[in-house]
This record gives sequence, C-alpha cells and structure tokens, in this order.
Amino acid sequence: MKRRVLMTSPLLAAPFVIPVQAAAQAAPQIVTEEHMIPSGDAGIELFLRSKRPEGLAARPGRTLLMVHGATYPASTAFDLPLGGGPSWMDYIAGNGFDVWCLDLRGYGRSTRPPEMAQPPEANPPLVRGEQAVQDITTAAAFIRNARSLPKLCMLGYSWGTALMGRFAAENPALVERLVLYAPVWLRQSASLADPGGNLGAYRLVTQQAARARRGAGVPEDKRAGLVPAGWFEHWAGVTWATDPEGQRRNPPVLRAPNGSVADGREYWAAGRPFYDPAKITAPTLLVLGEWDQDTPPYMAQTLFPLLTNSPGKRLVLLGEGTHGMWMERNRGALFLAVQSFLGEAPAA
Repeated sequence: MKRRVLMTSPLLAAPFVIPVQAAAQAAPQIVTEEHMIPSGDAGIELFLRSKRPEGLAARPGRTLLMVHGATYPASTAFDLPLGGGPSWMDYIAGNGFDVWCLDLRGYGRSTRPPEMAQPPEANPPLVRGEQAVQDITTAAAFIRNARSLPKLCMLGYSWGTALMGRFAAENPALVERLVLYAPVWLRQSASLADPGGNLGAYRLVTQQAARARRGAGVPEDKRAGLVPAGWFEHWAGVTWATDPEGQRRNPPVLRAPNGSVADGREYWAAGRPFYDPAKITAPTLLVLGEWDQDTPPYMAQTLFPLLTNSPGKRLVLLGEGTHGMWMERNRGALFLAVQSFLGEAPAA
C-alpha cells in the first residue's frame, strides 16, 4: 500500500463550514491522505483519498465513504473546488468529518484493467456491478481498519447508488447512514448513458458530449446560468487528464468502463432490482435535482416506499438542479441537504 499525506488550508467560507457564532475563528486545517490499496486481484490497485480536520479523532458516525457514478471518477467530482468555494469533500471535512472518496477500478487514478488497452470490441463490458461492490467492500474494510471503526457512513452517486444500496443491503451491520444521491431504480425511460447496440469493454466519452448532456431537462431560459463560467472547463480538464491514453486521441477522450451500462440493461431496464431495499436497515437519504434526466425523480419516488426497514428515511428533491448538481450554481443546496442528514449521526 502506498500512502501520501498532505496538509492544506482550503478556501472554506465560514457560513459553509463553521457555525455563524464561531465565524471569527480560523477555518480548520485539513489533512489530506492518498492511498493505493490492493484490490485482491493481481495488478489492480484502488485509489482512496481522505480529508479530515487536523487532530480529528475517529468517531462513530463521522466517517464517510463516497463512490462515483458510471462515467467519471470520484476524485475529480467530489474534491473539486469551484468559484473560490470549497470542494464537497472540503465542505464535509470542515464540518468535522473524516471523508473518503474511492475511484473504482477502471476510473480515475485506480488501475485500469488490461482489457482497456485493447480495442473496446475485443472484450465484453468491464467492471460489472458485482465487481464494483467488491471494490467498495475492500475500500470500506481498509477504512474501518485504519480508523478502528465498526461501521461507516456511505454515499453513492448515480450508478454508485446501486452499488452502495447493494453493499448496505448485504452488510447492514457495517453501515451507519446511507446517502443515495441521484438514485437509480427501475427504468421507465431511456438511459442517457446507453449508446445502444452491442457493448464493448468500454466507451469513449468526449468533452463535447459531456457538455451536451448537461443541458438535458433544463428549461431553455435557465440553461445559461446553470453552470457558472469556467466551472465545466476546469472539471473537464482535471477529469480527462486522469486518462493519459485517452488524451493522446484526437479529439481527447475519457475511457469509461461499460459494466454499468450492461447492468442497466440486465437490471433496471429489465425491471429487475440490483438489490433489495427492504434489507437496508440504516437511516437513508434519497436526494436529487428536479431536472435530473439520468435518474428522473420517478425513480426516487418509487424506491422510497420500498425502504421499509430504514429508520428516519427521507426523500429530498432540490429545485433547479440536474444529475450533476455538484457542479452547478446551486451546489450549496445539495451540500447542505446531505450535511444536515449526516450531522444527525451520533457524535460520541
């Protein structure tokens, strides 16, 4: 296991991070750790990043693992400062949490399976849900061991909600609280991530295609102000840079494993759940934007009553946000909704 520790003092706006009455105090210095951990499969390592206030002791209910969706890594989404404000991870850490993000195999700074160096048509879809859940299991065990904790809070985004839902259903004793951001459920509409036709091992995503998807479902008069100037370009630059081989193509591409798309066809589009919500026993938050076209609100509304054994469950629909609300002008509403839920965990 390789580890790197960094000390930073991020730009943390006082209303975001500390109580108003304590605004005169200095913002906490944030400690950053980066790890490459063995996945259990030869040659495959997983990238983990953690952020926490300096001197913070591990406490039940104050350690969170975040997992990304079908196309883009966690490290360039959850830890992306924008507009002079904090990244989502900085915001959570500034509120007294030890927060981790995981890049699943094939994404970001984790190892790409060797099949991704071959033409996509040479192999079947890579990184299916069961394998991704195993990566989450490995990462969660590493964190629990590193912090000597019996359980963690978990957050999944988009496809990651299916993975985290499955993990929570199969490992109820290991999950303190569960956040499903833009939750996927049985599909009544076409998937924007599915290109149709035969699926290869991975797909090639251009920045132009990513930009075009951002306006889906947004009223015409709201599109111009959805993402402030420069934010998309900043995110795209750091995200596409995680794939040096894709960068050498013209135009540059990001290679994204197709296992999530295959999962969508086998499960959600076929009316087959990937996990049983009734087996989730942790308090659960479903949260999404009203304009989400990738995982439309009907999915969360259908899933919510199925969480029959989740105490304190809730469904939050945020106005004027899409599937990628973490990179939009109203991202603060998302951060606050999730933080309010996480903050209810015991602090002892």
